[in-house]
Amino acid sequence: MVASPRRSGAGRRLTGARWPMHDAPATRRATLVPAVRAHVAEVAAIEQACFSDPWSDASFRQAIDNVGVFFRVATEGAGGPVVGYVVAWFAGGEGEIANVAVAPSARGRGIGGQLLDAAIAAAADHEAEALYLDVRESNSRSRALYDSRGFVEVGRRRRYYRRPAEDAIVLRRPIVREGAGGAAGDSRR
Repeated sequence: MVASPRRSGAGRRLTGARWPMHDAPATRRATLVPAVRAHVAEVAAIEQACFSDPWSDASFRQAIDNVGVFFRVATEGAGGPVVGYVVAWFAGGEGEIANVAVAPSARGRGIGGQLLDAAIAAAADHEAEALYLDVRESNSRSRALYDSRGFVEVGRRRRYYRRPAEDAIVLRRPIVREGAGGAAGDSRR
């Protein structure tokens, strides 16, 4: 498993949980593909633009090289420039979204939701019962997105982020697979 670098930082469909997924208009959707080494420079540029304490290029290369890591990039159409990415891993019946970002120029188009939905689906594919992530307390836009997908606050990491120092809010989302007890879409346990 890859060590988690410390960071200072139009339709509706149902996906095996009770929270509806909202899609951006079809003409503006990004294409999600597995990350490859050729994507690292673009991913790192987005990382630099989005975070005050970014992951290194080497961290992204290590994630790509690890078959146990779920790493997807969002591109502007097939083969277009990278506009976002998500990195997650799964073990012991749980998953963690370690990194997710969308280029500032591509925000507001549903790409973050697409990436998050892909990680949620991967968690179900890996038979995870829950998916976790950390978010800066002040990051209200991301927190609203996570809330829309059923993540709830379960903890706090004091002064986890650097540049500037800030608490991380730990969020959790239960994952329920079709036919895994109860009606599909019912995630209460």
